[in-house]
Amino acid sequence: MNSVVSAEPHGPLFTESINSCVPWGQDSSSITQIMGGEAAELTQAGNKFLFRTSFGQQSTMPKVAKYVADDLKAKTVAIVWVNNDFGKGGRDVITQEFGKLGVKVVADLSTEAGQADFAADVAKVKAAAPDAVFVYLNEEESARILKELKRQGVSVPLIGETTLVGQKVIELAGEAANGARGHVGLTTDAPVESVKAFRDRFVKKYNYVPDHNGLKGYLAIYMIKAVTEKMGKVDPKGFAETLHGMTIKAADQPGILMDVTFDKNGDIDRQGFLVEVVAGKQVVKQVLPKLN
Repeated sequence: MNSVVSAEPHGPLFTESINSCVPWGQDSSSITQIMGGEAAELTQAGNKFLFRTSFGQQSTMPKVAKYVADDLKAKTVAIVWVNNDFGKGGRDVITQEFGKLGVKVVADLSTEAGQADFAADVAKVKAAAPDAVFVYLNEEESARILKELKRQGVSVPLIGETTLVGQKVIELAGEAANGARGHVGLTTDAPVESVKAFRDRFVKKYNYVPDHNGLKGYLAIYMIKAVTEKMGKVDPKGFAETLHGMTIKAADQPGILMDVTFDKNGDIDRQGFLVEVVAGKQVVKQVLPKLN
């Protein structure tokens, strides 16, 4: 299978690393790369050999902004983001979406990857007195800022994406993660029987609960299986062409877990989930349908 694609379990996960290896894939016999990165820019640069196992920011941020405006009834928001390609891309898209919905950004705070102390940033959030806080950091930094937000008594809703409410963040932040909410494309707590079965098998074999990254890697392998079987042969050059516009149904490929469709840019469409951390666990509050 490695002759067909470079699947994310054997390659980079973060946006900066993906940007570094994408030219290699294009220059090496047009090898398809399957990634877990979420930065909007990754699939908007015309690379026809790049596919996601996770939602891109352009798909998730409108849902998050709508939730903040419609469900939380927030009129103002503070944005705390990490100053890298991933964070800047998310910040730019969510800011645009808030603007469309009339939600005013009263604090726009850039932080650094690996940052250990968030006391000053949280103090600025408190001073801005927003109705909600949108947090878009890497996982370890998300855990640190959740602890600081709790320490300084910030009580407004904390909203984010997978990197705010993922399993790793919950484990690192402890009680401070409780109450955090976010949209996630993948969670092993999803009310989907195939996902529950995957989680049970994983825990039985490895003795820990997998996070969204474990699901992304698992799905990549079954994407390869589905496309190869549809082609009826191993064909590196035909792989990307076949996958563009393809829908893979879980009824036909149980390992894909949920029905998925890939568009002309390599972006994925499937169900998503709005979750809240309750007593140290993700609790799915809403199941969001496929966009198309």
